[in-house]
Amino acid sequence: MDDVFLVASELINNAIKETPGELILFRLSREEPFLTVAVWDSSPRRPYVRRPPNAAEGGLDISPGSWDDNGGWGLPIVTALAVDCGCGKDPRGGKWVWARLKP
Repeated sequence: MDDVFLVASELINNAIKETPGELILFRLSREEPFLTVAVWDSSPRRPYVRRPPNAAEGGLDISPGSWDDNGGWGLPIVTALAVDCGCGKDPRGGKWVWARLKP
């Protein structure tokens, strides 16, 4: 169940960053034997995998002013934990980003 919480957190965080201050929707559904986590936001822009910094080569900036600029791990985490994941346009606008997990 920890994987489901982590994936939900990553997808929600991405939606908040994409559309700050706007409505987002969260849906959790079960279709045996899978759980599907889905998050809607109003942006039509598809998510993309950003190359995370290479921590082993000193790529992380841990200075106080930049501690939150070391992102890029979210979608790689989602794809690693999910059985399947994707993004689809909502006919009413925006998009749903989803991940299917086997608990």
